[in-house]
Amino acid sequence: MKNPNPALVGAVPGVYIAGEAAGALFQVFVSDWLGRKRFMMVLCVIVTVGSALQTGAPNFAAFLVGRVIAGFAVGGLIACVVLFNTASSEISPPHARGLVTGISGIGISLGTMVSNWIGLGGAYAPYGQIQWRLPLGLQIPWGIFLFLALLFVLPESPRWLYRHGHEEEARKAFISIHGGSFGSDREAEAEFILMTKVIEAERSQEVDSVREIFARYPKRTIISMASQTMTSLTGVNVIQYYQTILYKALGMTGNNILLLAGVYGTVALIANVLTTWFICDRFGRRPMLLLGLLSVVIVDAYNAIMTDVFATSSNNVAKGFAILGIYLFVTCYYGLLNSTTWLYAPEIVPLPIRSKVTALGAFTHFVVNVGLTEAGPSAFQNIGANYYWVFVGSSAFFLVFGWFYFKETKDLTLEQIAKQFGDDLVPVTEEDIRKLETEENKGDASSAGGSAEKQQAEIEHVENGV
Repeated sequence: MKNPNPALVGAVPGVYIAGEAAGALFQVFVSDWLGRKRFMMVLCVIVTVGSALQTGAPNFAAFLVGRVIAGFAVGGLIACVVLFNTASSEISPPHARGLVTGISGIGISLGTMVSNWIGLGGAYAPYGQIQWRLPLGLQIPWGIFLFLALLFVLPESPRWLYRHGHEEEARKAFISIHGGSFGSDREAEAEFILMTKVIEAERSQEVDSVREIFARYPKRTIISMASQTMTSLTGVNVIQYYQTILYKALGMTGNNILLLAGVYGTVALIANVLTTWFICDRFGRRPMLLLGLLSVVIVDAYNAIMTDVFATSSNNVAKGFAILGIYLFVTCYYGLLNSTTWLYAPEIVPLPIRSKVTALGAFTHFVVNVGLTEAGPSAFQNIGANYYWVFVGSSAFFLVFGWFYFKETKDLTLEQIAKQFGDDLVPVTEEDIRKLETEENKGDASSAGGSAEKQQAEIEHVENGV
């Protein structure tokens, strides 16, 4: 591209994010019909094609087409992955849902770190096309790897299976996923029965359109979408994509700029892992969201002032403190908001609308990002550090919004979370558990030559609390 104008620089991430927005919206119409697992497998094929097209692009137009295709697949994956498997609130036990679902955010921060260091490594390659084609080509194997993992290792969501009439498969998937996460088999059975009873109750409340979603669940839908959209307005993507411009404005040169970007990615991963592993399921979602937004307001304001004052200064110590502000931002964002927002958005909405609302939230997240990232190079060129104040104001707004509307969900089942927002919690009775246990014991007794009297004695044993 030689010396591209700001509009072309903004187009490279902009068209990718536009593709993400389209992919997230596509998930609304397809994943409930096709299933989370198969939908993601299709997207793995699409992202591999898009990555290959970027890598071998004969011209800039073909490169942008590859960006759109890959972005489409990634957007659909992001919208779906928070519903599924180890990155899914649908299969995670309540006491570990923050950790299990937070793996999705850790994956994002790991990708950020790896891509930044690959960018530095590419700078040492022989000058020419290999400097950018090789890093892009390294994306290709990961789509293939995920496809194979989905095909041979990962199960379908038990809630999706049950809703689509695969009751026995749902039960097997539930037990396989949860393993020993409950204190006893009886507790696990109660949780499974609760899940099925809530799903049956929800069947009478099916939602077919976006308008109906807002009509029936306006509060939860808005809160869920807000928790995803607000992350764009913290400025994270602008800082992440254009941090090299910021470092250059503060006097950094050559490969030192890419080195600082590599450190940025490393800090993101460390902060994300530590807080997801040790804090999210102990500290709670609401405190992490509110503290994260407050810290972003403070740090973005700090960055605006330091960059504005010292961008043209010869004081290298002051410039170092300005760069420190970028690292403070990445610590606060990835430590408190990154995983938490992608966890909170799907866990507060009921299953009939979960995939739709999560996709709509991801869609608005990406649409806002398109505008911010496309405008980024021109904004930094024309108004400089004042662009930070956009993120200060936006984050302050969501801080106030969150104070009044973000409810705590730590240690609650998805069904108990529903009650926090006014839904009736369907009770699991002793009769429900006894009926399921009796059916299981009959099968076990037949295969082992047991008697009906023995089964009845076991049931009475449990009822008497022995």
